[in-house]
Amino acid sequence: MLKLIETVNNTVNNFVWGIPMLVLLVGVGILMTVLTRVFQLSHIKHWFQNTLGSIFTDRHITKHTEKGDRSISQFQSLCTALAATIGTGNIVGVATALCMGGPGAIFWMWVVAFFGMMTNFSENVLGIYYRRKNTEGEWSGGAMYYLRDGLGSRKHMKYVGAGLAVLFSVFCLLASFGIGNMSQINSIAINMDQAFHLPRLVTGIVLMLIAALVILGGIKRIASVTEKLVPFMAIAYIAGTLIICGVNYQMIVPAFVSIFRGAFHLKAAGGGLVGSGIKLALTWGMKRGVFSNEAGLGSSVMVHSSSNVKEPVRQGMWGIFEVFADTIVVCTLTAFTMLTSGLVNLNTGAVVSASEDSALVGEAFGKVFGSWGPAFIAIALLLFAFSTVLGWSHYGTKAFEYLFGEKATVIYKVVFVVFIVCGATMSLDLAWDLSDTFNGLMAIPNLIGVLALSPSVYRITRNYVNRKIKNKKEKPMLSAFPDIQAAQEKDLTDSD
Repeated sequence: MLKLIETVNNTVNNFVWGIPMLVLLVGVGILMTVLTRVFQLSHIKHWFQNTLGSIFTDRHITKHTEKGDRSISQFQSLCTALAATIGTGNIVGVATALCMGGPGAIFWMWVVAFFGMMTNFSENVLGIYYRRKNTEGEWSGGAMYYLRDGLGSRKHMKYVGAGLAVLFSVFCLLASFGIGNMSQINSIAINMDQAFHLPRLVTGIVLMLIAALVILGGIKRIASVTEKLVPFMAIAYIAGTLIICGVNYQMIVPAFVSIFRGAFHLKAAGGGLVGSGIKLALTWGMKRGVFSNEAGLGSSVMVHSSSNVKEPVRQGMWGIFEVFADTIVVCTLTAFTMLTSGLVNLNTGAVVSASEDSALVGEAFGKVFGSWGPAFIAIALLLFAFSTVLGWSHYGTKAFEYLFGEKATVIYKVVFVVFIVCGATMSLDLAWDLSDTFNGLMAIPNLIGVLALSPSVYRITRNYVNRKIKNKKEKPMLSAFPDIQAAQEKDLTDSD
């Protein structure tokens, strides 16, 4: 049975993650970059000020909502989204990309991230614009809603939009058990076993119990945990990687050279070839890049839509920052930690260590921090991966809610928590392959929706830029629904 699952999954995976799919992912990002006039660069000062900068200057960004309010703060939505994106992809995924695609894979991760910023921006803009409140008073948004209410509102597209919304929800539900659960828990269990000789089953049971306490409490409890966990784990990991790069500073420039050579399969000094060829570098860089930052999947928009924000573009800018922090900062530092530590031959691109995946990063840390290095990575992976499980539990809950209603979501949460034990004891390769497959299947209906609704993203973005940056007087575009538009517009006026 397991062999049959592996065969079917490999067939689907090869189809889903073929070159056409990767071209579609990057192509949508390029289109949105052009339509928004390279917003991620042309307005970089503005979106930095209104994301990272606003955390320290605007109390409304971090202020918790009232007890009866089911929405969460903008900072909590970011932390929950980052909790879901900063996971094994930032450690195991980067190491796998280097091993399979050579240093050039890192360049293609950057490319995916640059254009992925605007894909994630567009998803979040549409998520806020088409979100609704459920019967519990909680915001519900995501690709399923802008597919049904956005694409579905177009002429002759009602059933197409509704059908794609159901497909996305089903794929998201399956993906939540793959990328959001089993692959994360599997990596934790293996590393805890290697670092501390803790049986994988024990790890699974302990994590299942902790996850149950958080996940069954709903989005506000998840957000409360992630807003404390994410800043701590990110700062600690970034500090560790910066120390290693600082110690090996003389290797930074050669590492950059190796990345660019490998990306285009150029010959190195002495005639050696960097990496395994441009196709492998491109494919693995893009696959692991998308796995890491999730731009194009339509996943993080579900938690961003739970924010108490009024402006769709404001939440879109948090989406840009999310991809920037995940891939441009964390993944890049992971890559340079390995490249500058002598674990990769920078002339040939070959890995010269017997270690694999997270153990490769642990070895790089061990060269500077000694025996504490692998232990640090095991703990970092524990925090990164477990926070991803918390974030993805919300995504799966929203998909389940769309398909079966709010009252049925407790069934999903219980099953999701039980699957944590399964993830701890299953095959690592199968866990990652399942994750890649479900990722790709999620992306297809979502990218169709973003492409079809790209004119709406353009109009909403232009409206925001005219009002907030060019100081023109225009009626704000806040929601596709008149009643929500009126309420949000009133709140916006009152806050101003």
